Amino acid sequence: MSASADRPGQDPPSPPLVRTEGDRRTLEFTPGDIQSEMRLSRPDDLVLAYARAMMCFALFAPDPRHIVMVGLGGGSLAKFCYRRFPRARITVLELRADVIALRAQFHVPPDDARLRVLHCDASAWLAANPGLADVLLVDGFDAAGLPPALSSARFYADCRRCLRPDGVLVANIFTYDPDYVAALQRLRTAFGGRLAWFRGIAGNNRILFAVRPRPRHATPGPAERLLGRLARPGGFGWSWTNRLLARAVLAWLSWRPV
Repeated sequence: MSASADRPGQDPPSPPLVRTEGDRRTLEFTPGDIQSEMRLSRPDDLVLAYARAMMCFALFAPDPRHIVMVGLGGGSLAKFCYRRFPRARITVLELRADVIALRAQFHVPPDDARLRVLHCDASAWLAANPGLADVLLVDGFDAAGLPPALSSARFYADCRRCLRPDGVLVANIFTYDPDYVAALQRLRTAFGGRLAWFRGIAGNNRILFAVRPRPRHATPGPAERLLGRLARPGGFGWSWTNRLLARAVLAWLSWRPV
């Protein structure tokens, strides 16, 4: 996760806090509130359940050409995608320079032909870059929760436009966030109801999957067809099977030939 833009009237954000205990290194924006976690012995592994759940986008897009991420945090998602999707370009949008400055401590590779970490406002970047992404991972928070700039109707509409047809959006939202219900409805509206999630896959983190449909009258793509089979009012499946599914997806990505 990463912090987003400051809200009007808020004090400036506190500097990010890095803690190292044994083999464990964490990133926190407020003491005790872990935003990202890494094992020093295996820095590319995904430790937190929500991060593993977000990788279920591979069910919809197993071989993406371009992955765009909103929020760098400790770089867990960026590192995993960089290693496990070697044919994909990865663009990370991060508002806070002090978070980007920590990338070496969290073993995030330097920028190269495949990886770029941009110091920018994500909402402005998405609005200016339509039709570029096969996968869009939205994982941005501030100290108060889900920032309005990353959960507005306009933002979700820009997310849809940034995706290629049959591209998939993955959004991480806390179910106890005061704006959760409204944000869910805005996201559902932006994607024409094409929205699904796996019940209980990551505790209080709800990982939402949405797909940009292909043009009208075109045959639905594989991602849209799969999402249609998974869509349920209360989420798909059972908590324990979904957590096993997330681990199975990671195992498949780790061992599949590339």
